Formats: sequence, C-alpha cells, structure tokens
Amino acid sequence: MVQSGGDVEKISAMGEKVSFMLKGEYSHNIDAKGRLIIPAKFRDDLGENFVITKGMENCLYVYPEDEWNDFEKKLNALPTTTDKKARAFAYFFQGSAADGELDKQGRTLIPSVLRTYAKLDKEVVFVGMGKRAEIWDKARWDEKNAEVELNIEEIASDMEASGFSI
Repeated sequence: MVQSGGDVEKISAMGEKVSFMLKGEYSHNIDAKGRLIIPAKFRDDLGENFVITKGMENCLYVYPEDEWNDFEKKLNALPTTTDKKARAFAYFFQGSAADGELDKQGRTLIPSVLRTYAKLDKEVVFVGMGKRAEIWDKARWDEKNAEVELNIEEIASDMEASGFSI
C-alpha cells in the first residue's frame, strides 16, 4: 500500500492502482422480501450506489459504481451489432444489471431474477474479489471452496506457469 495524502492506494493482483480492495468472506441471510445486509467491511468501498449483476458460475457480481462504469465502457466497445458472442456477453452482464442502494439498516434488495439465477434462498456468502464482491448461495460456495482446496496445488502450478507467483 502507498500512502498519498489522506488516501490509501492499493495495488490489485493485476498491478493496477485502486483506492480500495474488497476482501474476505462474510455470511449473511436474505430476508423474505429479498433484502440482504451488505457486510460492514464492504459498505464504504461499495459506496451508497453500486451495481449487482449476474456473475460466472451462478454467483452475483457486485461492483462499486465507478468500477461498473469502467466495465460497462468495455462492454459498450464490443462489436455487439455484428458479433453474436459479443452480444451474448453484453446481454449476460448488462441485461441483468440492477442498481443497488443501501437502506438505513445497511441492506439492499436483490431483484428476484438475480436471486433465481444465483439460486439464493436464505444463507449467502459475500466474497471479496478485489474490485468487486461476489454473492454466493452458501451451500454452493461451500462446495466450490472444497473443490478449490482439494485442487489448490494444481491451480497454483497453473497460475505460476501464467506468471503469477505466491
């Protein structure tokens, strides 16, 4: 981390400077109305306005507004008029995106279409992924995490071959 004035700059895994870093794992419950408490550790970094959208492997991605705007610029630069895969990629992320905001209790409403996609019922897990957070159904996260733990040596070896070292 680099201190500059009152702000703290952090370097992401990709070597980019970011003013925040979402990290950690936090368990919460969704209420009957589809509201979910955002972990206190994530609230400042996500800000009052953020975007929730579909993510890979049936989880949800939660982007701070500035990060979403950067991501959306990249999506808008895709040749969606002429390329079916580019169009499908944009549909996946932009078509399901919903604006999120916090209520006075630190909760946000997860739209039913996103809850259905991610198979969110009651227990969920927030996972910090640097510039974004992910929301997983707890049972599915536990399965995914167990699979990763079982294969971490092979995964680490593959990452090292790609130039990443621990």
